[in-house]
Amino acid sequence: MLIKVYPENPAPRHIRAAVNILKKGGVVIFPTDTVYAMGCDLYYHKAFQRIEKIKGQSKAKNNFSIIVKDLSMLSQYTLPIDNSLFRLMKKNLPGPFTFILNANSQVPKLFQSKKRTLGVRIPDCQILIDIVEELGHPLVTTSIHDEDEIVEYTTDPELIHEKYGHLVDMVIDGGYGDNEASTVVDCTSGEPEIIRQGKGILIE
Repeated sequence: MLIKVYPENPAPRHIRAAVNILKKGGVVIFPTDTVYAMGCDLYYHKAFQRIEKIKGQSKAKNNFSIIVKDLSMLSQYTLPIDNSLFRLMKKNLPGPFTFILNANSQVPKLFQSKKRTLGVRIPDCQILIDIVEELGHPLVTTSIHDEDEIVEYTTDPELIHEKYGHLVDMVIDGGYGDNEASTVVDCTSGEPEIIRQGKGILIE
């Protein structure tokens, strides 16, 4: 299923349709403020396994992150964040960043792995913020890579639907995506370190 959703003003019925699919363990492809990504409900482990199968990668190799709607939702999944890191994240989010944080004891159970760190995104994308708000908890997400050696990310949602439409339950067309991924900031050792420079320019 391919649905067109206007990024500036997403129709509530489209948001509800996506959330209904996610709540039943479905997999959805959606736009972000960087590249298109694939995701599912954090609390639906079978949907994780579907994504692993689609991408042909295990949890250990696949960089799953979570999408939260705000920093208060984040506190349920990470160890306490100190004031300087909180200020850094507040300055840069919502935006095209993935912050790697130390996970709390709940995360290994949710991911059914020995995961001690967690990639976190609050994208500047109203469609996703509305979906997470309606869902009531985070999405698990992983970006869609292209096998093409020159074009790393497919930006056209119709081409994404052609390729993945039979493997997922919904593709949300929010217009052309970017072909540059998020900037990844590792905050697990206390001193933030950029480990992948992407679209976001970190304001310190």
